[in-house]
Amino acid sequence: MKPVLAKALAAAALAALLCAPLASANPVKTERVTATLESEVAAAAPGEKFWVALRQQIIPKWHTYWINPGDSGLPTEITWKLPAGAAAEPIVWPVPKRIPVGPLVNYGYETDVRLLVPVTAPRDARPGDTLRLEAQARWLVCEEICIPEEATLVLEVPVAAASTIDQNKREGFAAGRAALPTPAPFTAAVAAPGTPQATTTLQIDMPADMAATIKDVYFFSERIDAVVHAARQTATAGRSGLTIALPTGPLPMKADESLSGILHVVEKPEAGGQTHAFAITAKPDPNMRLALAATTTGNAGGDGISILEAMGLALLGGLLLNLMPCVFPILSMKALGLVQSAAAARSQARLHGLLYVAGVLASFLAVAGALLALRAGGESIGWGFQLQSSWFVLLLAYLMFTIGLNLAGLFDFAGGRLAGIGDSLTRRSGGGGAFFTGVLAVVVATPCTAPFMGAALGFALAQPTVTALAIFLALGLGMALPFLLLSLFPQALRFLPRPGPWMERFRQFLAFPMFATAAWLVWVLAQQSGPNGLALALTGMVLIGFAIWLLRQLGGVRKVASRVAYASFAAIALLAALGTIAAIDSPVVAATQSNEKQASDAEWQAWSPQAVEQARAQGKPVFVNFTAAWCITCLVNERTSLSTDAVRNKLALSGVVRLKGDWTRRDKAITDALAEFGRSGVPLYVLYPADKAQKPRVLPQILTEAGILAELDRL
Repeated sequence: MKPVLAKALAAAALAALLCAPLASANPVKTERVTATLESEVAAAAPGEKFWVALRQQIIPKWHTYWINPGDSGLPTEITWKLPAGAAAEPIVWPVPKRIPVGPLVNYGYETDVRLLVPVTAPRDARPGDTLRLEAQARWLVCEEICIPEEATLVLEVPVAAASTIDQNKREGFAAGRAALPTPAPFTAAVAAPGTPQATTTLQIDMPADMAATIKDVYFFSERIDAVVHAARQTATAGRSGLTIALPTGPLPMKADESLSGILHVVEKPEAGGQTHAFAITAKPDPNMRLALAATTTGNAGGDGISILEAMGLALLGGLLLNLMPCVFPILSMKALGLVQSAAAARSQARLHGLLYVAGVLASFLAVAGALLALRAGGESIGWGFQLQSSWFVLLLAYLMFTIGLNLAGLFDFAGGRLAGIGDSLTRRSGGGGAFFTGVLAVVVATPCTAPFMGAALGFALAQPTVTALAIFLALGLGMALPFLLLSLFPQALRFLPRPGPWMERFRQFLAFPMFATAAWLVWVLAQQSGPNGLALALTGMVLIGFAIWLLRQLGGVRKVASRVAYASFAAIALLAALGTIAAIDSPVVAATQSNEKQASDAEWQAWSPQAVEQARAQGKPVFVNFTAAWCITCLVNERTSLSTDAVRNKLALSGVVRLKGDWTRRDKAITDALAEFGRSGVPLYVLYPADKAQKPRVLPQILTEAGILAELDRL
C-alpha cells in the first residue's frame, strides 16, 4: 500500500471512530493495547512540575507510532482536560524502532512504551486538594491491518506541601527516561536541495575520534516525508565529524528550514558496541554543498576520489581544455607570438610563460571565488554559470568578433587607438599581453568541460574553500602547462617553421576560428533570448564594424572638424553596441523566451524529477541528458553518439524514456540534480534502471556509440 493511501485510510478510520463513545477508565484495555495513565509522584506540590506517562502495553506483533510514523500510520495524540492553572506540555517521545512493512518502513513502538508528559500543578493548589487529570488518548495500532483506538483516562493526584515519589512507579519512569534520546553534545547543520530525487546532507560536528568508532548510524527525522524512510542512509566519518546523505522525500525541506530528529548510533565492537540516541536540531547552512564529498561511499553519483586524485583529474582536464575548439585558437595566437620573438632572449620567453600562467591561474581563482561565493549565498550555479547570462554571452560574442576583425588585418591597435579593448592586451608583445592572453583563454574555456573535469569540479564544490581553490588551481595549471613548457624550453621552437610570410597568413587564418566562435555564441544567445536577442546581437556587430571603419578613416582625414565628427560617430556606434548588451535581458526580449524546456526533437521529453519518477513507476528505464547550448562537449556527443541510428534504435527497442535537461539558462532544479551526482557542470548522462532498487549509473562525459550500446545491454 502506498504511504499516502495508507495514511489517508488510517485517518479516515480514526475520524470515523471519533463518533463512537469513549471508554472511560484507568487503565483501558482493548484487544490489542492496555492504556494506563500514570504519575511518577504520589503527591504533587503547588506550582511544581512532575512527570505523567501514557503507558501502552501492546500485544506481540502489533505496534503504535512515533511523532513521525514513517511511510504509513498516525502518531499517538493526547488531549488534556486539566484543573485551572495546571498545564501539560507536549509528549516527550522515546526513541522509536524501524518497523519494516513490505517495501515500507514505519517508526514506532512494540511491547511496552511510556509516552512521558511534563505536567505543572497549579500555583494556587492547596495541600489536601486533588488534581484531576483527564487525558483523551487516540492511537493507531497496526500489524497487517491497522485499528484506530482511543480512551479517556482519568488520574487523580493528591496535592501536598512537598512532592513525593511513588515508589511503585520509580522503576517504570526510570525506564521511560532511559528510552529518551539524550541532548546532543555537538552541533549539526543541514543542506536541503528543495526538490525530490536529490540528497539532503546532514553534517554532525562530532569529534573525529568519536565519529571513527561508529559502526552504524540512522537518523529519524521528525518531519514527515522530508526523507525517504525506507532508503539507505549513507554516512561518512571524517575530520569534520559525521556526514550523512539522506535521500530526499516527497516533501522536501526549504532552504531556510531546520531539521529535528534523533541520531541513533551503534559503536563498533572494539569501541564497546554500545548504542546511543541523540536529539538534534540541524540548522540550515548555505555553505554546505548539496552533494556529499566524493569520499562518501554508496552515493548514486559519487566518484570515490581523494583530494590528490581530484587535483590529478583537474590537471588532466586542464591539459585537454587546450584541445577544445573554444581555447585552441587563443593558444595558437600566443604560440605564434613566441615564434615571432624566437630570436629574443630566453629570459624574456620564460617571463612571458610565467605571466601567461599567472593570467590563467588568476582567472581560475576569480571564477572559482565567484562560484563559491554565490553558492555560499544560496545560489544554485555550476561550472559555466556566467554563460547562463545573456548579457555575458553577447559581450563574449562581441569580443570574439572584434578579435577576429583584428586578426584579419582590418584594423590594428598597435598605434594605441582604443587601447582599452581586450584584444589589444592579448596582442601586445610585452608581459601584459601574455597575462591577458591567459585571462582570455580562461574566459573562452568556460563553455567547455573536458574529460576528467566533471568529477574533479564536483568534488571541489563539496569541499572547504581552501581545498576547492586548490583543485581549481590544478585545473588552471593543467591548462597553462603546454604554453609554459614551450616558453621554459624555447629550443622546442626549432621544430616549428622559421619566421616568415607564413606567419601573417596564419595570423589572418586564426580570424576564422574567432568568427566561428562568435557565430556559435550568437546561436547560443538565440537559444536563450529568442529572435529579438538574435536581432540585437547582429545589430551590435554591425555597429562595431561601422565604428572600426570610421576609426580607420581618421588616418586620411586632416580637418579637425571632420576628425571630431568621425570619432564622435564611432563613439556613438560603440555606445549603441554596448546598449544592446544592456537591453538583452529587457522584458521585450525576455517575452520571446519559452518558459518550458523544449527537447531537441520529438524523441526527447523535457526532464523533471517527476518525469523520472513517473517513468520508473511504470517500469520503464530512463536516460537523462543534462546539456546546454553553450556546452561544446554536449553538442559533439549529441551529434556523434546520441543521434546514431544504432543508438536511437536500441533506445527505442529497450523502451527507454529519453529526458533532456536543458541548462542553457539557469535552472535550480537541474543544478541540484547535477550536485546530487557530484557534478557542477554539463554534460552529465544518467541511466536509471526500471527497477528502483537499482542505483542509477553515470556515463562518461565523452560518449561513444559502443559505450552507450554496452550500457543499454546491461539493462
